[in-house]
Amino acid sequence: MVNTQYTITTTPKYNFPPNAMDNTLPQRFIELSIHSLKQVQNQSFQLNQQTIQQKSQEQLYALQLIPPIQPIPLNPKLEPPTTIAAVDTSSIKLGETAQGIIIAVRGTTIWKKAKNYAYLRVGPFIFHITEENLREVYNTLLKAYFREQNPQASPSFMQIPMRMANLLEKWLQTSLAKTVHDGLILFDGSLTAGTADTPTQQLKEILATARSMGNTVLAFTKATTLRFNGCLLTDAFPTHKPPCLIEVANLKPKPPLSLLGSVYVAKLAKGNYAFRLDIDREVPSPQRIEAVEKLLGNDLIMHGYPETLRLAHILCTFTANEVIAMQHFIQHRYRLKIINRPDMHRLLFGPFGKGESHSEAV
Repeated sequence: MVNTQYTITTTPKYNFPPNAMDNTLPQRFIELSIHSLKQVQNQSFQLNQQTIQQKSQEQLYALQLIPPIQPIPLNPKLEPPTTIAAVDTSSIKLGETAQGIIIAVRGTTIWKKAKNYAYLRVGPFIFHITEENLREVYNTLLKAYFREQNPQASPSFMQIPMRMANLLEKWLQTSLAKTVHDGLILFDGSLTAGTADTPTQQLKEILATARSMGNTVLAFTKATTLRFNGCLLTDAFPTHKPPCLIEVANLKPKPPLSLLGSVYVAKLAKGNYAFRLDIDREVPSPQRIEAVEKLLGNDLIMHGYPETLRLAHILCTFTANEVIAMQHFIQHRYRLKIINRPDMHRLLFGPFGKGESHSEAV
């Protein structure tokens, strides 16, 4: 067995061409972060009792699937060498104040050339969110980069951490689409548009920008709710040998949702590992298949999942030590008084008291 070594490096500054990078959105993140935290100085602060990080869930569809005739076999393509880039973001609730909640948002882009991985982490951005400033904060960020404002689309109080992380994610996706040439850009999630956090026109523009630079966008969904013949879609084809793709035909989302990608079941490695894979549907079918073959030839595939996207997730996720550090930072910087209210779920139900944040994350 050949032991191939890979290295991963950090990049202290943005590695994008300066003319292609619009830093307006992260600048607004910083400004609003500082402004919102100044409003909560010298107040009481209850640390969050369940540090569960939030991520959007897959949307539901009306399924009318046509069984695939044959799986599409894949042959890894090492040449020409292809840049692989990926994006992921995360958000977390740090605690509560008398007026609202304090949250943190962070994003990561990672790219691989030859045997080297490099990454850029943006954030964490810490915000004090209240019912009074929620709409102002969200719409300011929305207008800062996407030049749009729709008060009806403003998130609810409980949705705001995930929706702010989504805005950061769209900015990072757009930045990669503008700066990577002739590469593969990996998204976490699907290419479904028409939701409050993914307007159709916004995603169309990201995909069009990526195509104009010779890139192909591939979106991996880790856990799907789609079913075929009574089984989860990713479990429905156990006899098909990897690496292969199974195209999902005639998949119809519920309005106003729309699919901007062709949907496949991707079995890229041995073992019972399969994922939903969306590939930009404006890319010709042969080029879609070739893109996955380039991914196989240019990135590590562990358990059927690209290493570049796996690292993006790991590097944006908050560790327990980071959560403690952020909590202590805002305590000392803004002179917050930490209080320790009892966790009523634990108090009343003992080990069975999981709490609201657990049920929301399931």
